[in-house]
Amino acid sequence: MTVHSRKPAAQPSAAQDRPQVTQLRLSAFAGHRAAVLPLGPMTLLTGPSGSGKTSALGAYEALARLCAGAELPDVFTDPVACVPERARADGQRRRGFRIGCTVDGPAGSVRLDLAVQAEPELRVVGERLTCGDLVLLETALRDPGRRVVQAAWHTAGATPVTRAPMPDDRLGTALVPLRVAGKTDGQRLVLAAAEQVVVALRSAYVCDPRPSRMRAPVPAGLVGSGRLLGGCDNLAEVLWRTRAECAVRHAMLVSAVRSGCAGPVADVVAEEVEDGAVHAYIDRGGGVRTPLGRLGDGELRYLALALVLLTGSGVLAVDPVAEVPQAYQSLTILADGLDRRLDARQARTLGELAARTCGRGHIRLVGAVGDASWAADAGASVVDLEP
Repeated sequence: MTVHSRKPAAQPSAAQDRPQVTQLRLSAFAGHRAAVLPLGPMTLLTGPSGSGKTSALGAYEALARLCAGAELPDVFTDPVACVPERARADGQRRRGFRIGCTVDGPAGSVRLDLAVQAEPELRVVGERLTCGDLVLLETALRDPGRRVVQAAWHTAGATPVTRAPMPDDRLGTALVPLRVAGKTDGQRLVLAAAEQVVVALRSAYVCDPRPSRMRAPVPAGLVGSGRLLGGCDNLAEVLWRTRAECAVRHAMLVSAVRSGCAGPVADVVAEEVEDGAVHAYIDRGGGVRTPLGRLGDGELRYLALALVLLTGSGVLAVDPVAEVPQAYQSLTILADGLDRRLDARQARTLGELAARTCGRGHIRLVGAVGDASWAADAGASVVDLEP
């Protein structure tokens, strides 16, 4: 597979102190081998069906979930599907996959590389956290009979390296704050690098709106969280919340819907009825309202994606790093099929909205698209996964 990247002209960053994932590496993952994907504030993955757009987003999501503390079996429910098809097993029938990323931020350019064994049993077999030529954390499977890996991290004190076992079903980088005391300059560098990676990766929102689940009112039993699910099933409830909480963002949403949906749009409204369910409508003016259930699939996806771009971690169902101020975090939206069911006008308008949002620095976007012809006008970086 050949990766071609087209980047827009460089623009000043809106948030230099926010850790940001600038590269995704798929050394051996599903259909990818030795693939390096550069990531900017707004990155679109394109290529024909089967080129690996969805699996690339899946690798990013996996790293995000591992940084949030999830265990391997919860992240890789079908690990064998992540192994490259022609990968051969060794003498012990072992096969696996390798993924990684680069995160730029206050600690410099930090690399995370992870090797996972998928067969005969799922486990981490190696992990490396580096900054330049300095290895900050390294783990390796020394004894296959034990469910641990041997970890070594930079200390730079009386003892240059500290060694201790770590579990083989978790990401060591996410466990560093629990293991490293931070008493020496070396240990503090390890902590800073690990925090940078965790902060950059952890706040990821996987979004793929499903019109079939967005048409019906949100039942009373599901109303309550006010946080938008990845499939946007509870769209009506979140519209109800955002309209009440932020008039400015709601006005921006109405403007975006007016640009991307057919017919007049005076407002986007939601209301709770007697049974506790929440209904949403497009207000056409003059007392005419169109229920969301009557909108086309493209209109519903466009509306949901516009709402996602105009909100943030307080509205979307994500897991931000609570101990780090929001001003130092970025939310990354992972959107598979970003232009699915959208017409050319909707794709272009959504792209312009995404570019304005990502330009502010608090939200980044990595989306998979079938057609990236509109991307240049939107100022997106395009990564072509050419087979």
